[in-house]
Amino acid sequence: MTVQLNELLFICLTITQGGCMFPNNHWGEWNDSQLQPTIQRLMKGYNRYLRPNFNEGPVEIGMSLDIASIDAISEINMDYTATIFLRQRWRDSRLVFPGNESVSVDGRLVSLLWIPDTFIPDSKRSFLHDVTVDNRLIRIFSNGTVLYALRITATIACNMDLTKYPMDKQVCTLQLESWGYNIQDVVFYWTRGNDSVKGLDTLRLAQYSVESYYTSVSEAVYETGHYPKLVLHFSLRRNVLFFILETYVPSILLVVLSWVSFWISQSSVPARTCIGVTTVLTMTTLMMGARTSLPNANCFIKAIDVYLGICFTFIFGALLEYACAHFYTMQHKTMEDLHRELLREFAESNGNGLVPIVNSSQPNQSVEVGTTAEEPTEEPANSDIKNHATSTEKAQSKGCGLSSVKDASRRAAAVFIVENPHNIDRHARTAFPTAFLFVNILYWLYYLFL
Repeated sequence: MTVQLNELLFICLTITQGGCMFPNNHWGEWNDSQLQPTIQRLMKGYNRYLRPNFNEGPVEIGMSLDIASIDAISEINMDYTATIFLRQRWRDSRLVFPGNESVSVDGRLVSLLWIPDTFIPDSKRSFLHDVTVDNRLIRIFSNGTVLYALRITATIACNMDLTKYPMDKQVCTLQLESWGYNIQDVVFYWTRGNDSVKGLDTLRLAQYSVESYYTSVSEAVYETGHYPKLVLHFSLRRNVLFFILETYVPSILLVVLSWVSFWISQSSVPARTCIGVTTVLTMTTLMMGARTSLPNANCFIKAIDVYLGICFTFIFGALLEYACAHFYTMQHKTMEDLHRELLREFAESNGNGLVPIVNSSQPNQSVEVGTTAEEPTEEPANSDIKNHATSTEKAQSKGCGLSSVKDASRRAAAVFIVENPHNIDRHARTAFPTAFLFVNILYWLYYLFL
């Protein structure tokens, strides 16, 4: 019974150490018939759970990148999706073999070797391509240098400033860090500086163009320690031509269309009202469509929102201009009708011997003075004149302040009185285009050059 327990314990220990120390001729899932003789010699006594230079110093790991594509850049989620070829190089003295050749082995043999625990800290989603097999490359050089390459697609966060959208420039990063090994264990470096990154110069994107890029080396500080970090910075400039054709040009045309009403007769109420309401509703639809592809964040007042707001203001102003012009036209027409009625009454009163006297301050009131053949007596006339003079003096002494207030109110009201309502349209034909041109100059100077 004791012998059987000892044999069982020996079998368990052998199985447990099989992934760490490869005894005899068994290499995990691989045996002698599946491994080359060189690999068989290298794997003897190899422990993949211990990093190279253990207790001797940090492992220097060189990195290089090939950006195969940037598939999508999302302003709503503030991220981008990229496919990259990541290559890592380090030296493992346990894998030195004689000669000057290199050995390329199957990517599935990665389970037999120690590899860095590199990860992308800003990654939201990522995966390793596996068609038709896992896209991995392992190449071992005679001096113990190991080349480990793999193809990854990752969705990486990118903080964006959209205040100048669509004339904006975004700076995104691709960071590489070590998950468990701190700076005492591993050291990251770019193999050739900025030349370690390939593919960005020839990259073609739908809405962006790569303006510049550079690499940097830093440290990631966490509660658990300091970890090595490599950062790729690249600037993306948005192509504004698409937005000019899709949003800016239609907005300008809608503003110009609203000015057509200035040349239409003020009596054509349905025509001018239809143009004003149609342009306002169309502009509202255009503003809503421009916001569908952007994040609904109150912190971003984007350049395109400012321009659409300017266009909406001018279009709505054209509609208000016709409302004012129509109001003064009707007011002027009412005054003309009143004047015509007074003239008619004056013509009729001439036939009856009555003269209507119209007070300039109150044109609606008239006083009829009768003229008869009988002349009034002189005494009542003199008494009336004296009474009138006395009342006038009292009124002047008591109502001086009231008359000044009335005069000021008349002058203030005269400012809003338009003698010819048609002049409103004539002035609008010049004022609206001039103001719109001036605002456009300020807008484009600010967002393009400041």
